[in-house]
Amino acid sequence: MSHASTQPVHVIGGGLAGSEAAFQLAERGVPVVLHEMRPVRGTEAHHTEGLAELVCSNSFRSDDAQTNAVGVLHAEMRRAGSLILRCADANQVPAGGALAVDRDGFSQAVTQALADHPLVEIRREEIDTLPPADWDNVIIATGPLTSPALAQAVLELTGESALAFFDAIAPIVHLDSIDLSKAWFQSRYDKVGPGGTGADYINCPLDKEQYEAFVDALLAAEKVALRDFEAKTPYFDGCLPIEVMAERGRETLRFGPLKPVGLTNPHNPTVKAHAIIQLRQDNKLGTLYNLVGFQTKMRHGEQVRVFRTIPGLEQAEFARLGGLHRNTYLNSPRLLDGALRLKADPRLRFAGQITGCEGYVESAAVGLMAGRFAAAERRGETLAPPPLTTAHGALLAHITGGHIEGQDGGPRSFQPMNVNFGLFPPMDVTPKGEDGKRLRGTEKTLAKKRLLAARALADMAAWLDTSAIAA
Repeated sequence: MSHASTQPVHVIGGGLAGSEAAFQLAERGVPVVLHEMRPVRGTEAHHTEGLAELVCSNSFRSDDAQTNAVGVLHAEMRRAGSLILRCADANQVPAGGALAVDRDGFSQAVTQALADHPLVEIRREEIDTLPPADWDNVIIATGPLTSPALAQAVLELTGESALAFFDAIAPIVHLDSIDLSKAWFQSRYDKVGPGGTGADYINCPLDKEQYEAFVDALLAAEKVALRDFEAKTPYFDGCLPIEVMAERGRETLRFGPLKPVGLTNPHNPTVKAHAIIQLRQDNKLGTLYNLVGFQTKMRHGEQVRVFRTIPGLEQAEFARLGGLHRNTYLNSPRLLDGALRLKADPRLRFAGQITGCEGYVESAAVGLMAGRFAAAERRGETLAPPPLTTAHGALLAHITGGHIEGQDGGPRSFQPMNVNFGLFPPMDVTPKGEDGKRLRGTEKTLAKKRLLAARALADMAAWLDTSAIAA
């Protein structure tokens, strides 16, 4: 076992990711300086000076480690000795199957644990530029509230043009929830594009009556109000919300993203569809498909209701729903390596929401991995990333490269994502009931999730045991 260097690792940002990263480092014998700008500089979102401040008590979501990917992530983090999960469990409030916490108690517990740790120094100061050259091992966990000057410095270092994006996000559907007795695989005019086969899209046909009803539903659905800064941001025609296109005329969608040309329905080849909705593969694993042209400001419940009226999507399960909002994150598949280091300056490692994960739990999990990677590096050791089959490994792969490449060699599209089973490599099994018969519908979906969860927890345990020996 190598001895920890007396040179500290610097962690910038005392949110959930930064707090978890600092704790993981300190627990491995590595001194940490945790830099948190509050209360020296406040933010619109925070109200206290506590570390790991939450804005919602139910921020940890489901605690079901058998059929929910977030619950699996909780279980893996507990096994990995997560400070965030320990403090969440200690400050839990009743919330059915969810892990909800007393926000003040939780933040106080995290702050106290780090303040009491002999290897952690908390400095209340803003770091608004690239860290000094003598900070040779740094984790930047500044979240969506990254200082503009620091964001600009990172951009200049990477040659990227933007860190804040005005996201137009289309809903993403789990492939195995699409009814392929109604939908079918085909590219328009059977074209074989770059890396394509001529059957790269899933197509859902609408007749005239279904199309008219769909347009009516889009127009009537309840929308999320634009915030002030969003209202001043013009829409790009390439990412208009689908309901805005529908407002421009009842035929607009039929001559836009829903045009029915160049496609033949093999289930009903003699009838020409009035309109066709297409889904395109969203990840390398081929488990997730996004609805092409379906960025939207509809409320989430309305999206589920309206989109399940589409033939083939009646039972659709969504990995994420559509949205349109300003966000701040790195183009991580292009900029970060598999250990979350900035390729342009490997002494800088990133963690949390700025990497392109979404959600408090996910941010903390990325902080946990960043802390362990940085600790191994400081101790002169190598740490392999968690297996792809684990919730941690699936999340890391999404951030650092689980994407289909664009023509420039970078990711075709990179959107922040919550952890979900669509990010896990699928298992080639057909779940059967106790009577030996094949399961169908909801029972089949739940059985598949249980298998993925069991595999994830077993593989995480093996990875932790191996990495503990290496430490």
